[in-house]
Amino acid sequence: MTLPAGVERHDFGDGPALATRGRAEYGERTDGEWRRWNPHRSKLGATLEKGLETGLDGGDSVLYLGAANGTTVSHVADFAGPTYAVEFAPRSARDLLSVCETRPNCFPLLKDARKPETYAHVVESDVDCIVQDVATRGQARVAAENRRFLADDGRLVVAIKARSEDVTADPEDVFDDVLATLRDSYEVLSRARLEPYHDDHLAVVATPR
Repeated sequence: MTLPAGVERHDFGDGPALATRGRAEYGERTDGEWRRWNPHRSKLGATLEKGLETGLDGGDSVLYLGAANGTTVSHVADFAGPTYAVEFAPRSARDLLSVCETRPNCFPLLKDARKPETYAHVVESDVDCIVQDVATRGQARVAAENRRFLADDGRLVVAIKARSEDVTADPEDVFDDVLATLRDSYEVLSRARLEPYHDDHLAVVATPR
């Protein structure tokens, strides 16, 4: 598995761990300019720890759906190019603004990822990667609606949360249903459960059809 340029394994005193260069944001361990990327607090970090080839690289343009308070977005913006961070909840968006203030390549958008037409005038076309972490029913539909922004050779990196789709169903059944819908718009390249970092989550890397 190849890490994106700008992401390295750095020893913070207890063995190699994922790290990026940037300002600390959530109490993570630091060593000089390096900051530890905690996979227990980041689905994308966990995806990298599980060894999936995301296709994400340094300098890439990124549309991040479900930015929350910016924990993962802060790491992405440390190594990526233009990073559009979409978050719906006002409280989380306030924290996200703080993260973006020191990262001029990070653009916070207080928008609903289910309604991409509301931010289509801001996000550039043909982004290199969509990173999706939205806790809502219809996660495959969100990915399909935002397909319009992704380059034909781009990558979707999505963390599917089973409990957001159906809290009572078996997670594997939920994943199968979401993947079936996702395949209408994307070709699935790889997938992996995110335990022990995140329970009942499936990481998926896909490319647009």
